[in-house]
Amino acid sequence: MSNPLTAAAFLAALKAEGVTVVEVGDWEHHNRAGHGAWGPVHGIVIHHTVTKGTASTVQICRDGHSDLPGPLCHGVIAKDGRVHLVGYGRANHAGLGDPDVLAAVIAERRPPLDNEATVDGNSVFYGFECENLGDNKDPWPAEQVEAIVRVITAICRKHGWGALSALRHLDWQPGKVDPRGPGMNWADVVERVAKRLGTKPPTTTLPPPKKPTVDLSQLVTAARKNPAAKGTPVTYTGVKTVEAALVNEGLLSKTYSDGHYGTTTVTAYAAWQRRLGYSGKDADGIPGMTSLKKLGDKHGFTVTA
Repeated sequence: MSNPLTAAAFLAALKAEGVTVVEVGDWEHHNRAGHGAWGPVHGIVIHHTVTKGTASTVQICRDGHSDLPGPLCHGVIAKDGRVHLVGYGRANHAGLGDPDVLAAVIAERRPPLDNEATVDGNSVFYGFECENLGDNKDPWPAEQVEAIVRVITAICRKHGWGALSALRHLDWQPGKVDPRGPGMNWADVVERVAKRLGTKPPTTTLPPPKKPTVDLSQLVTAARKNPAAKGTPVTYTGVKTVEAALVNEGLLSKTYSDGHYGTTTVTAYAAWQRRLGYSGKDADGIPGMTSLKKLGDKHGFTVTA
């Protein structure tokens, strides 16, 4: 457990580790204060942006959008290895994640293969978005990966943390796949951080990310019952995983990724069905096996009947 670094100490730590820093506007005071806690902090989450072009990526991560106000991270790690600081303090980057994963980060163990989402990651993690399309084809240049290693090392060194205090977004939130793509080897990143810190690299093998399982029948029940529910809608297993995939597709705002298959999720899923070529009653927002399996194949979850 650590108190967050001051903005000045954060900047100095990055520079001391040899990170090329670009300060964007009044980044030191740009945050989501008043919308939840910031600290104590326990680690660093690395994301990819699903965007192309450094200038537009930095702007999006600084300003956010109508459904999710910025900053969306503390720094943007560009393709050329420069780190653009866009905010400091609470940022909208991590969302809800698994308490067992947080416990593993605090204990500096490999994160478990769990997928519960109940802990506010925005309050306990530094967040860095990395410029990448996220399509598993866009490559990660060596300069960018080196910057990731140095950013993680800088923060861990300042707090006295080990390399396993860094994790991927996919380790934290069910249904996420970032970061991924050619040149992104997370086990290698962790090992390089450990070497820079002068500690022994972790000897345990990094487990493959566990694919969450979505039950089609439960999802159909959620889709049919929740939009018309009176009072508090029921949370069904698997809904958050599907919503995370719809968010990744750009069809659903993170604001509505809440585990309740309401009218907004119905609308988003209908858009996914239309994207697959369905129309009319076949694009009504109620999941079918074919459309759900295609979504799962693309975003890393399995489907059961």
